[in-house]
Amino acid sequence: MFFSLSVFCILRWACLTGGALMMFYTNEVFIFNHGRENASKLMGSTPHDQLLIHTSDLFSGLLLFAIGFLLFMVSFVKDRDFQCFFVKGCVLLHVAVAIWRIHFERKVEDLGRDWLRLVVGDIALGLSWVVFLVYSWREKYD
Repeated sequence: MFFSLSVFCILRWACLTGGALMMFYTNEVFIFNHGRENASKLMGSTPHDQLLIHTSDLFSGLLLFAIGFLLFMVSFVKDRDFQCFFVKGCVLLHVAVAIWRIHFERKVEDLGRDWLRLVVGDIALGLSWVVFLVYSWREKYD
């Protein structure tokens, strides 16, 4: 059980990388994700808007980095009940993000074409945690 969660969470190093990229290379990440034209629109039109958006992106990147670090720490916990509790929280978090994208991001003009792809990704990440739960329940009740 411990080994499977360790490997599973260590594979989530993308959170650390994504968070670092969001903090230090915001413009490049926007261009890569949305294209040059939409990235310039998403960066804001006035200096005040640009400052607010940049600050928001910095905090989002810091949060993503902290989540990746938390996943790395939890991967070394050997308590099965805590791991199942943590995994259930991760599933709920992915569902909440998917609901957020459905209700709010699809209404933003420049992000309107990406929301479905992102919702499918959120659901896939949530299902990957469900696979871990099924595996741990199978191991527990065998």
